[in-house]
Amino acid sequence: MSYGPLMIDIAGTALSALDRERLAHPLVGGMILFSRNYESPQQLAALCADIHALRQPPLIIAVDHEGGRVQRFRGGFTRLPAMRQLGELWQSNRDHAVESARAVGYVLAAELRAFGVDFSFAPVLDLDWRRSGVIGNRAFDGDPQVVVALAAALIEGMRAAGMRCCGKHFPGHGWAEADSHVAVPTDERGLAELADDIAPYRTLALDAVMPAHVIYPQVDSRPAGFSPVWIDMLRKDIGFDGVIFSDDLSMEGASVAGGIVDRAEAAWRAGCDMLLVCNSPDAVAELLSNWHPRPDPLRSQRIAKLTPDSPAIRADELAGQPIYRAGLAAAAALLAGPGSSFA
Repeated sequence: MSYGPLMIDIAGTALSALDRERLAHPLVGGMILFSRNYESPQQLAALCADIHALRQPPLIIAVDHEGGRVQRFRGGFTRLPAMRQLGELWQSNRDHAVESARAVGYVLAAELRAFGVDFSFAPVLDLDWRRSGVIGNRAFDGDPQVVVALAAALIEGMRAAGMRCCGKHFPGHGWAEADSHVAVPTDERGLAELADDIAPYRTLALDAVMPAHVIYPQVDSRPAGFSPVWIDMLRKDIGFDGVIFSDDLSMEGASVAGGIVDRAEAAWRAGCDMLLVCNSPDAVAELLSNWHPRPDPLRSQRIAKLTPDSPAIRADELAGQPIYRAGLAAAAALLAGPGSSFA
């Protein structure tokens, strides 16, 4: 069985009969977890094992686990700093900032993998223009060179733990002030002005990319995730050959494409490999019944490359890893410093 193009969610902390039925559907290739799906590390491990046992190859289990205010699992997991705190450390000690980013990336990925999660939608590559409330301290810095250096180190740490990475939100969500969860943001800048925002995607070796639900009218009238113009740039100009995820098709920023089937079809036709549909079980039901994309082996093969190819280190063995201990120390030091936030 190949990987289907949908990544969906569930309501609770264990699989219901309906969840099992939907996750077995050939259109589904993965599942994304939220805070509502988490009670404890042990419960998470049992849930992930249950999901992985449903089919072969196992569904990809993903989560938004960046650090700071975007960390879905709290109790039982290391508290991770917002990425801006690494950017602030860079201003005083670049080498230490890079070392800290690498070690924090390892902690992020190793803890998730220890309990069965395959993939995190990290890191955020948006530049911190100090305009976007929804991005805010999720961004490393406003300087693309700093973002590249710190993101590269964080990714290196994630990969050392056997986890792939996802850069987001292409070509950049840091300038648009509106929150695409509840509005349709617009960035009026042209390509020349967007060059710094795009620079991390040209430089970093990424496994996956998530386009923004932002309209850049000087380039195209459609949000980036529905835009063949932007996705062709990513594929042909930048040369990216990994997985392209749509952002959540249930978000208000996706509403310009129409109903849920129209949104899925628009993202698929634009070139997205895997489509996220979150917090909307009715939308999932409609898609599974009414969306009929032609199977695409190439897209399925791309998705398959996101699966971990090395065994996870058990949770009770992590403390024996020097990079893990360094990550714990780095996270604690960053959280104790000025400007720390876990709200």
